[in-house]
Amino acid sequence: MHADISRDTFRPDRHYSAVVAQQGRVQLDADANEQAAIQLHQARTVASDLIGAHGGPRGAAGFEVRFLGGSRELDDLSIGGGRYYVDGILVDATRPAPGVPVVDDDGRDETAPNTPEQAATWTYWDQPDAHRDPERPGDRLPVQFPYLACLKVWERTVTAAEDPLLREVALGSAMPDTAARLKVVWQVVPVPASELDVEDGATKDQVREAFDKWAAAQAPTARLAARSERPDHADEDPCLVKPDARYRGPENQLYRVEVHEGGAAKDATFKWSRENGSVTFPVDELDGTWAELASLGSDDKLDLNVGDWVEFVDTAYTSRREPLPLLRIEELDLPGRRVRLSGEPHPTVGRRLELHPYLRRWDHRPGSRPAGSGRSKGGAPKSRGGALRIEEGTWLPLEDGVFVYFEPGRTYRSGDFWTVPARTATGSVEWPTDAARRPLLRSPHGVRVHHAPLAWVLGEGSVADLRLVFGPLAAPIPAADAEALAAEASAEQEAVAAERSAAGSSAGPATGQNDQGRPEN
Repeated sequence: MHADISRDTFRPDRHYSAVVAQQGRVQLDADANEQAAIQLHQARTVASDLIGAHGGPRGAAGFEVRFLGGSRELDDLSIGGGRYYVDGILVDATRPAPGVPVVDDDGRDETAPNTPEQAATWTYWDQPDAHRDPERPGDRLPVQFPYLACLKVWERTVTAAEDPLLREVALGSAMPDTAARLKVVWQVVPVPASELDVEDGATKDQVREAFDKWAAAQAPTARLAARSERPDHADEDPCLVKPDARYRGPENQLYRVEVHEGGAAKDATFKWSRENGSVTFPVDELDGTWAELASLGSDDKLDLNVGDWVEFVDTAYTSRREPLPLLRIEELDLPGRRVRLSGEPHPTVGRRLELHPYLRRWDHRPGSRPAGSGRSKGGAPKSRGGALRIEEGTWLPLEDGVFVYFEPGRTYRSGDFWTVPARTATGSVEWPTDAARRPLLRSPHGVRVHHAPLAWVLGEGSVADLRLVFGPLAAPIPAADAEALAAEASAEQEAVAAERSAAGSSAGPATGQNDQGRPEN
């Protein structure tokens, strides 16, 4: 998540069930976030165990796919509303109903636009998180049948830069925003039959089995390790930490290493931020290479400077997960809150203010070896398009004695990331190690993408539904039949007879005694 957090302490393998607050202790964001993560993990695990890999409630299952052909220039699909669960994640396709505006006393509203009534379902072209463009051939549905309609699900962070309603205006413009949000993103995407390796006339079960193999192959294989090393310039830069410490950054940081362009190592690039990629600047207006910003930052550590590398981002860009070249800050206009970029942003990003464009700052410096990179044999990574090339099998320096290592022979997916907490108190980074204190390789901390099959589109008017449904566990108590009632009555009579027999044997007179309990003659 691109959020201003101290660190991520949730570890599923520790099997913690709750975070327990203690009196008189400092309350940290990591504790509250871990509690939320524990509850979310438990709820989704239960849902996945009960439902399975995917499924929807009977009578309210969402994402029913139908083919819309006919006279349209481009093929389309309708996406039914309702709920569906993918790996325990609730995905809701219900289309919000339009609001009801206030009208004049006479019942007329001459200012209202003459728009058609909103449909109750989504379509392939207007689904909310996909941002498909008919002008892009890669976004169009396959022209060759059959193909699979697949549901793609993941989570991403939303801050006040993208959703201004998250900001409490009562705090004033000088105050930072408060909490961020996690959003479940869903997209219905086509998967050609050639990628699934299925034969003509395949049954639903065969398509589902081929889909499971395809989905498993989409998982990332990249792994990374991190460590710290005492920089060569440590003696020349004294600070409050002990002289033999290794990490020499001036502050505690949460480094974020994120894959920019995916693919094999020879094609992949990465970028990094010492603030977990949380430093953003909303864009109010774009004029060529000049961007007018809502603010230039709250202090000298969270602002923009000439030479900084930024990513031009909006809601559509984030949802599409198709990286564009990074841009460099060439000039600052402080009175006008404007910055001049090294190039004009791509036409698909930043032109629509309703998509909330903003700049995200990254802290790497392509083409130069960071000061204090230590005694590692690996030099500074080379750059391409403003990002750094991934070099496997060697320790790559970030800054202030922080190094990362990409495992050889792996493939990379755009947007996947790792976080590395660096602490001045220990002069080191927090990263798991083995008994010999060797850093361990770890898969990306995110993004976790989930898939589910929806429909096997065979042609116009022919769609095989691949969804699964489940019924409610609760059911009415069945009425008893005559035989059951007779058996119940017989059991009650036997119980009463047994009680009477037990009472009679214990209350009768003892041998050799009269009614008053005196011995008889």
